[in-house]
Amino acid sequence: MNEKIITIDELLEEFDFLGDWEERCDFLIDLGFELPPMPETEKTETNRVHGCQSMVWLTTDLQESEGRKVLRINADSDALIVKGLIAVLLAIYQNRTPDEVLKIDVKDYFSRLQLDKYLSTQRKNGLMGMVERVQQEARVLAEQN
Repeated sequence: MNEKIITIDELLEEFDFLGDWEERCDFLIDLGFELPPMPETEKTETNRVHGCQSMVWLTTDLQESEGRKVLRINADSDALIVKGLIAVLLAIYQNRTPDEVLKIDVKDYFSRLQLDKYLSTQRKNGLMGMVERVQQEARVLAEQN
């Protein structure tokens, strides 16, 4: 499972290049189409992220990568823009150790991407619900290792 995901630096650069929110939104939707598929068997109530307007499922585990145990996130949604927001989360959190995940100032990234400015209140709440879920999972995984 070594699919190529966009890095947060690449994402910030692309957003700087794209002029307006409409272009950025289209780009996010395109990123959502590139998400690795989530098996239907993992789209359970247990894996569902509550607080999201749309249906969102998220799982995490630790995998060995270059001698480090890093977080692997798999997520999906039934909404195109939310799939794009999942891609943003992956850009920020994927392949980082649980301790690194917990130290990231995610709100700073959201501000630099202007997500705080353009997303509806419900979308922002859902996005923060996904962030809280990733951080919660990272805390659990950090305690296990």
